[in-house]
This record gives sequence, structure tokens and C-alpha cells, in this order.
Amino acid sequence: MQVGVNLLNFGPGASPDTLLRWAQVSEALGYQSVMVSDHVAVTPDVGKFYPETFYDPFTLLTWLVAQTKQVTLGTTAIILPYRNPILTARLAANLDHLSGGRFIFGVGAGWAEQEFAALGVPFCQRGRMADEYIEAMKALWATDGQVSYQGEMVSFSGVSGIPPKQSPHPPIWVDGNTEAAMRRAVRYGDGWHPINFTRPWIRKQATALKRLAEEACRPVPALCPRIQLKLTEREVPGDERVMGIGSLEQVRGDLALLQELGARHVTLDW
Repeated sequence: MQVGVNLLNFGPGASPDTLLRWAQVSEALGYQSVMVSDHVAVTPDVGKFYPETFYDPFTLLTWLVAQTKQVTLGTTAIILPYRNPILTARLAANLDHLSGGRFIFGVGAGWAEQEFAALGVPFCQRGRMADEYIEAMKALWATDGQVSYQGEMVSFSGVSGIPPKQSPHPPIWVDGNTEAAMRRAVRYGDGWHPINFTRPWIRKQATALKRLAEEACRPVPALCPRIQLKLTEREVPGDERVMGIGSLEQVRGDLALLQELGARHVTLDW
């Protein structure tokens, strides 16, 4: 099981110096990946959790590519409806080439209704948009010839394909704790990327993920969760304890459980 870290690319403590230092320290310590978050408009609902200053993930990761050598770089997660899928496909493919194939493409449908409104994107259609955008991007990545795609939310024709470095494309981790997100991971993803959960919940959902894959006659996506890392002096009691929060022994137990459930990669929120 690989372990990576999620950098805080936002807030008053985020700066080029701190982001570079944490990325290089993570690589030096042997972590597999360095991941960053995505938002475009820091509206009040976003600002409660992701305050300014906010560094754009594509810009930041492209900069970090030149400052690192081995660590994998990724997103947790690009909010698909916020950008035209042709643009996103190009940004992801470019980053994959510039990194020499060290890119993980974490994606999600989004949750911040005020941010959707500020960007003029229909919140109620975000799930369908996310699905079609992934389909369109996969079509663009599949060839260097001309690509056309016709959907309800996006359509284009005669657009040059944009093959990435990795074949057939960078690993796609689908973010989200809902059944809709799990179904999206089964249909389009290489990994499922749930965030902030309890031990009973992840046991139940790991079984549900296998069931959804069987029903769809699809491979089971890799379990690639993101958990917090907040060590406490004393044990945190109760089954509703969020994984990653607790004593050192509790957190070790959390990682052991994820390994038992077949997790391929775990991202730690530092």
C-alpha cells in the first residue's frame, strides 16, 4: 500500500516557499505522492474550508514538476464542471508529459453551490456534466487524430486529440463518498477516492464498491482513500471516530484496516 500526502495549497500559511519545502520534504521522506486541492472561486461556502490565498492546482503542480524528481503529483480533486473538458484534457495531458508520467488525475463533481453560481455553472446538473466531461476527455486522450463528441452537456467536432504520456491516460481517481460517486468510479475511474470517514463506513462501502462493479460487469476500482492525520495523546473513543484522528496506535490501526480492505494508495491530510 502506497502512502502520499495532501499539501495545503490554500490559506494564510500557503506560499511558494512553504509549498516547495513540503513537496521536497515529502519526496525526501519517501512518500509516493503529493496531492493538491481544487477551487476556482473562493465563495463563502468554499472559504470556510479553503480560505485564500488559493493556488491553482494545475499551475502549482506544473511548477513542482521542475522542483521534484520522483514523487508522483496529483489532484484531490479537480472539479470537472468548472472547466471546459477540452481545456482540462489539455492541462492534464500537458502536465502528464511535463512530469514524465508522474501525474494522478483526481476528479469530482463538486459540492459548493455558491461557487457553482459564481462561475455560472448549473449545480443541479453537475453529476451529468462530470460523467460527460470524463467521456469527452478520454476520447481526446485516445488519439492524436480528429475527435468528435456529442453529449447533452458538451458537444464538439473536429478537435485534435491530446494523447498524454501515460497510456491510455493518467490514473483517474473519482472523489466522493456518495453512491453516485462510487458508480462514477466504477464506470470511468481507475480508483475510488473517498474522504473523511469512519471505520464501519469504509468496511461497508468497500463491499458495496465490489457489488456495484459486479453489477456493471466492470473491474473494481482501486481503493485510494484520503484520511486526516491528527495525532492525539489519548485514544479517541467511539465507532464514529473519523479515521486518521486519534492516538498513534489508532492511526496505525486505521492504516492496517485500509490495507486489509485492499487499499492501493492512502493520502494523508497533513
